[in-house]
Amino acid sequence: MEIIKVILLSLSLALILGIVESFEFDEEELKTEEGMQGLYDRWRNHHNVAEVSHDEKAQRFNVFKHNVQHVHMTNKMNKPYKLKLNKFATMTNHEFTSMYANSKIKHYQALQGPRKRNLTFRHENADNIPPSIDWRRRNAVTPPKNQGVCGGCWAFSTVVSVEGLNAIQTGELVSLSEQQLIDCANGVNNGCHGGLMEPAFTFLQQQGGLTTEKNYPFTFRTGTCDPAKIGKQLVTIDGFEDVPELNEEALMKAVANQPVSAAIEANGHDFQFYSTGVFTGQCGIDVNHAIAIVGYDTTPEGLKYWIVKNSWGPFWGEDGYIRLQRGVPEPMGLCGINVLPSYPVKSSNNTPINHEL
Repeated sequence: MEIIKVILLSLSLALILGIVESFEFDEEELKTEEGMQGLYDRWRNHHNVAEVSHDEKAQRFNVFKHNVQHVHMTNKMNKPYKLKLNKFATMTNHEFTSMYANSKIKHYQALQGPRKRNLTFRHENADNIPPSIDWRRRNAVTPPKNQGVCGGCWAFSTVVSVEGLNAIQTGELVSLSEQQLIDCANGVNNGCHGGLMEPAFTFLQQQGGLTTEKNYPFTFRTGTCDPAKIGKQLVTIDGFEDVPELNEEALMKAVANQPVSAAIEANGHDFQFYSTGVFTGQCGIDVNHAIAIVGYDTTPEGLKYWIVKNSWGPFWGEDGYIRLQRGVPEPMGLCGINVLPSYPVKSSNNTPINHEL
């Protein structure tokens, strides 16, 4: 328990300091215990890791050495992606999964009940789907955010797709509040202890909309719903639609029109240390982490991928994003990305937020 507290303290400090720089190492450092010790001390200084007891430091050093070797050996393979020693380097994969990929999505899905089938999918007859799209380039995606050790990825996923829809309709990109959902969207969802995007969309439809991040800032924990923070600066939606599950073509049609909320299995060892490239690594389909799909494309070599916005901060992956392989034989998609996609809808016209209210 004490070790976990130290890890949390270290990660919190890194969040406050906004550490995003890359951490490199040389193969020579891995050949001796002294080299490894020097690398470990350098990594600790780089990430401002808090001091721990001698025994705890020895345990973290053992974990660090294991992770260093995994990153190094994986990067020597001929894979279309690379790993890096990020701030998760002294966490076992079990600890990482417990803190960052344990949103209990299937638990909350069971509470929500089965998805409704044979309902309207407004993009079903869409044609002339572009071969690629990146909503970041169309000013419809805010910079990466960091959920910390709050299991509120469902709220971050929801907000990405609402921010995107609002930007597409109004021409104005506004950062919206995850904390409002974490504090107020109770029922099926449970704040930092997990939830789903679909009941979050329903909450926004029924409760009047989503306020700005400035009005209701993120606190890294579940708080008491504060209506005074919501104010009048609300982005409203008319509801949501599910993308037909296990249907990559339908998912492409949806993403071609707006950012889409989805879920994946994100607890793999390679996923923990993903740095760059198209991720084709091992992962299952037991979705446990919510993300948002903000585009798709193909590499010059012909490798198809989704552009996925994560909520682990800009230090992870490609400045907070991962390119996840698409077009795999598995109908659920790599890491289960085709299982639970959904998006907000708004038929009536939105108007830009009045920032002087």
